[in-house]
Amino acid sequence: MGRRYEMYDLSLIRNFSIVAHIDHGKSTLADRFLEFTGAVTKREMRDQFLDDMDLEREMGITIKANRATVFHEHDGKNYMLNLLDTPGHVDFHYEVSRALAACEGVLVLVDATQGVQAQTVANAYMALEAGLEIILVINKIDLPAARAEDVALEAEQVLGLDAASAVFTSGKTGVGANELMDAIIQRIPPPKGDPHGPLRALIYDAKPDVHRGVICHTRVFDGAFKRGDAIDLMAAGRKYIVTEVGKFTPKPGAVDTLSAGEVGYFIAGIKTIADVSIGDTITHSARPTDRPLPGYQPPQQMVFCDFYPGVGTTTEQLREAMEKLWLSDSSFTYATASSEALGIGFRCGFLGLLHMKIIQERLERESGVNVVQTAPTVTYEIVLSDLSTQRIESPADMPDPSTIEEVREPIMKVSMIVPAESVGTVMQLALERRGRHKKTEYLSPTRVMLTYEAPLCEILYDFYDRLKSVTRGYGTADYELIGYEAGDMVKMDILVNGTPVDALSVIVHRDKAQWRGRRLINRLKKEIDRHMFEIPLQAAIGSKVIARETIRAFRKDVTAKCYGGDITRKRKLLEKQKEGKKRMKMVGNVSIPQEAFMSILDPGD
Repeated sequence: MGRRYEMYDLSLIRNFSIVAHIDHGKSTLADRFLEFTGAVTKREMRDQFLDDMDLEREMGITIKANRATVFHEHDGKNYMLNLLDTPGHVDFHYEVSRALAACEGVLVLVDATQGVQAQTVANAYMALEAGLEIILVINKIDLPAARAEDVALEAEQVLGLDAASAVFTSGKTGVGANELMDAIIQRIPPPKGDPHGPLRALIYDAKPDVHRGVICHTRVFDGAFKRGDAIDLMAAGRKYIVTEVGKFTPKPGAVDTLSAGEVGYFIAGIKTIADVSIGDTITHSARPTDRPLPGYQPPQQMVFCDFYPGVGTTTEQLREAMEKLWLSDSSFTYATASSEALGIGFRCGFLGLLHMKIIQERLERESGVNVVQTAPTVTYEIVLSDLSTQRIESPADMPDPSTIEEVREPIMKVSMIVPAESVGTVMQLALERRGRHKKTEYLSPTRVMLTYEAPLCEILYDFYDRLKSVTRGYGTADYELIGYEAGDMVKMDILVNGTPVDALSVIVHRDKAQWRGRRLINRLKKEIDRHMFEIPLQAAIGSKVIARETIRAFRKDVTAKCYGGDITRKRKLLEKQKEGKKRMKMVGNVSIPQEAFMSILDPGD
């Protein structure tokens, strides 16, 4: 039997989320909430309490949105506060949008030492578009470099949030926790809904459990449901019997009923995460609603690369590891791919480079497999001569150039917040990356927001690192896809010993092809060992070679034993050696080490 809760009056429920730029203290503030409301004792407490993945704790970032239900006494009433802690990194934008759909209000957290950053702006606008009540929270006021009042005024100028109503807190020391609790209860509206109407609940996340099947995280908008109810998943078109409903307090615990306005979870014998559609509406089979909830856009993969089995790993082991990981993170995609150089592997799609790095790390850590990764690419739209359009995710899929009308590349809107003295160098960096300047806004005398439009392939690799470098660590960036535009893009093949190596092919802008080709083959020359025969390395666009390097052969001195005598004897021996090397070159295989493929990923490229 579940733990019993009184049927909650809707006016005593508050659903809210915390959003901020990466590293502005969301998870630490969530820790103080749990401690302040007595949900977690001091003995149980640990930093980043809600981040339950080892990788999250090691990297100090939130990867998956987390949730907790806490209770707080205010003016003699016991309020139910449902908190959702969200990731700050641009790659996990979709996790934030899912959390916001389950809330009525949001805390926009700003670091008192760093001020408003690019991701703060993006997340605050997302909350405004969703029509949520926003509370401005200035965090880390305990630090010596804190400039809380100035940052509040900056937030008012940039985000239009009233600086006078900002709440000043420290997630680390707990200062301002009382004021923040009061603000949440007084300013965030209670949820609307009909507890007695037909059931309408949103699945906003899901997590697999080995023993109990999929645990679905849900927000109930209308009606109520309990253990034993027959429910329909409207989009999936499947029926299930609920075996448990519960809340995260913050540990999962069963309750009798989940009703309108509440956030919790349910288990219904759903076997795999593939059977659940995030954003689906659940309703009662006997009394269904005729108004499903709007749901979500599926997460859009932006970056693609191939994973191949490394040393000591078979394709089958890699496949099993992929399947297992996909069950806990369905935001990446994978499909079988093959390469002459690397054998059979998988073409994977990710939300961004950090997401790609995390997936690779989790594969190696959780399943013990070795992974060889090819260079990341983006999706291109190809318009063919018959005006049909196709999307390609790999240079190997590029059709015959004679059939291509135009190649369209993804264009991003890039917002950067940088120190005023760095504006010139940042503009130069954006120009190098084929960026188009859109606007410049001064947030304060010392900080500027620059907006550019730039191709994703130009900002994908090391743009963020370069931005941090030229702004001495103070620059931040956020980007979003705005569409596809025609560009002069070409497929550049890398030929080793006259044979194209498909895993090394890249799609580049024609103006940068020669420079990029020269860089790549110079790297390969350092990585590939010398053989008994000469190996030419070439970068080519179609049949035109644009760069070449040669790896010299090992050479035995065959004339060492000839002391003087007729010169023709030496020539004969040298000619014989030359013929032998020619034959060896025709049948010899060049062994390309894994480091050669990894060298393509070097951020300096």
